[in-house]
Amino acid sequence: MPAQQQLKPRKRRVAPRRSRGFFSGLGPGLITGAADDDPSGISTYSVTGAAFGYAPLWTALFSFPLMTAVQMMCARLGMVTGRGLAGVIRHRYSRWVLWGACALLVTANTVNIGADLGGMAKVTEMVTGIKSMYWTPVYAMVIASFLIWSSYDTVARIFKWLTLVLFAYVAAAFLAKPDWAAVIRSTFIPHIEASSRYWATLVGIFGTTISPYLFFWQASQEVEEERKEGLLSLKQRKGATDAELRQSRNDVVTGMFFSNLIMYFIILTTAATLHAHGKTTITTAQDAAEALRPLAGSGAYWLFSLGLIGAGMLGVPVLAGSSAYAVAEAAVWRGSLADRPRLGRKFYAVIAVGLALGLALDYAGFNAVSMLFWSAVLNGVLAPPLIVIVLLLTNSRRVMGARVNPPWLSVLGWITVAVMTAASLAMFATWKWVPWAIHHSGLDHRWPYDLRWSVAPQCHTC
Repeated sequence: MPAQQQLKPRKRRVAPRRSRGFFSGLGPGLITGAADDDPSGISTYSVTGAAFGYAPLWTALFSFPLMTAVQMMCARLGMVTGRGLAGVIRHRYSRWVLWGACALLVTANTVNIGADLGGMAKVTEMVTGIKSMYWTPVYAMVIASFLIWSSYDTVARIFKWLTLVLFAYVAAAFLAKPDWAAVIRSTFIPHIEASSRYWATLVGIFGTTISPYLFFWQASQEVEEERKEGLLSLKQRKGATDAELRQSRNDVVTGMFFSNLIMYFIILTTAATLHAHGKTTITTAQDAAEALRPLAGSGAYWLFSLGLIGAGMLGVPVLAGSSAYAVAEAAVWRGSLADRPRLGRKFYAVIAVGLALGLALDYAGFNAVSMLFWSAVLNGVLAPPLIVIVLLLTNSRRVMGARVNPPWLSVLGWITVAVMTAASLAMFATWKWVPWAIHHSGLDHRWPYDLRWSVAPQCHTC
């Protein structure tokens, strides 16, 4: 597309009136950022705070510009091309690149869905006393019904208000009465440890904050917002004005700041309570919530528990939806949350199958405890190649016209690739010694989630 066509001003996504407030002007960026703090992420942050105390708080500050850059590129790609990420990949690259990217996404999402459903069910069991095996299918069916039978406007509006649930973790942090001097010091002074468990945690943090499913979801939701404004054809959606890109940038920055803010306060809460009292070997967020009651009171316990359930109700639909958008765009199916089920049967079938497979993982004997953490690690390993694809697309004038990435955005994108790749390599470099070391040490650290089981089979011949 010629550069001048990209700059052509069009009436689209009219900015909200000042009287309606800042919150009403937010959309895909806010929802994407909040969905990033799903039960998998909450468990990862909880384990991190309990194991390492305040030391990892710097990662929230460090990852903020990186995840903002990636999501901003995805938003720009959707707005300028009028297509979702998978749709652009289909037009620019070979089928093996397209379906390879989709396979990575769907695999990671399926594990993540199973982990999140299991985590929500475990917390509900803790609160109600009813076994989690009954809650898991209930949550899966409620989410499936919500996505299939609600309109896009309803879904977007509910998602937007659900983000407020996550402020429970900010309140819980203040109830925990942290050592603020140590908090400030750890926030601004990076701490690195040359240990396998630290690198696994770091990869998990990056994987749950900079996740592949968020890339696809962000681009697709920008397209959905344009469809909502009446721009139904690809020709109508192509291009973006300066005002539209500026509004999208504000939305993305706000969403990513919110995501990292919640991450920060979850680590802070568990560090101030569990780690400070010597409880460093928790395995899940629900363990963290249970342990908070005697240390920080029932208020922190309830806020932590209900926050995780609300996060799951936001995160799981985004996981299932991002898979559906990617597969539908790759296979050239009609697919949108704005469509009624009879018009998007294949699209909604992908959502249903994703939820069913995630549910099956919970019932097949896979430990939801382990899946919560290792799904984050899996995302951390799979994200870099997908970010490279996003960078190549958004730096191509054939794709973006005059709206290619500004230099600072490209630099941040490549730094993100380098940092996540280095963390993954460091993890794998130290990983091979973990099962042997734990077995011969005679210590059962159960970190994270019993490494003897989740990293490699236990040695029976040593």
